[in-house]
Amino acid sequence: MIIRDKFQTGGAALLRGLNFGRRGSAALPIAMILVFAGDVSAATTNDLSDAQIQGRQLAQQLCNARPAENTTNTGVLKIRDAKKHRLEIPVRFQIATAQADSSGWKACYETTGTNHWLLTISHAANQPNHYRLVRPDGPADLTGNETAIPFAGSDFWIADFGLEFLFWPEQKILKKEFHKNCACVVLESTNPHPATNGYARVVSWIDEDSGSVIEAQAYDGSVKPLKDFNLKSLTKVNGHWRVEAVIMENDQTGSRTRLEFDGFPSTNSPDATPESLKK
Repeated sequence: MIIRDKFQTGGAALLRGLNFGRRGSAALPIAMILVFAGDVSAATTNDLSDAQIQGRQLAQQLCNARPAENTTNTGVLKIRDAKKHRLEIPVRFQIATAQADSSGWKACYETTGTNHWLLTISHAANQPNHYRLVRPDGPADLTGNETAIPFAGSDFWIADFGLEFLFWPEQKILKKEFHKNCACVVLESTNPHPATNGYARVVSWIDEDSGSVIEAQAYDGSVKPLKDFNLKSLTKVNGHWRVEAVIMENDQTGSRTRLEFDGFPSTNSPDATPESLKK
């Protein structure tokens, strides 16, 4: 997985806009600019602290980021459910950008096994994401809290693929700190109207060097830890950031999903402990 330089390529992602290039690479690009000359929207800046203003500016910049090119790649979802049963699901990822003068682009996530799922997310600057999900029981258009459902039985929700928490109205920069061997900006996103058993708060660590979200912790409405997202093996190769896999753990059920990308050595189990980033 290649994470392109943050000031060159858009497409903010936890999993939003997985920008996959040629076989053996997959990009998760994030533009990271704290001073953004855009409309913060909603409440006036007079009502917000500096940390909230900067948080909204950062979230808006991430939401409006756009991939530079069309890309495709494949991988596998390695699932260990709450009962320790294991399942592997092959997946295909595709990014389709619009014309150079347009901010719109689409990301598609498709399982290629017998249990066929196809998720298409349409992105446009200053607009909410549009989710189209086709699964064995039929198609559906999803918005907001409706996206808090698993993708193909994995621990990744539909909302995770669109970084839906960045569209919440409450954003705040908590601090800067060294986290997992990376200098990070810590962003807190709060959902004023969370879904039942959905995300009410997300704290994400954004690496200042690569511009990627290296970890994100989600909490439910009772402020209990719900899920944890991690990148595995973030390294820079020939000027590009590469990630071997992304891992999502459900703290409440004990289930875990590892999304591996083609072109990297496979581990034997999704239970493998994530390595330290940037060794």
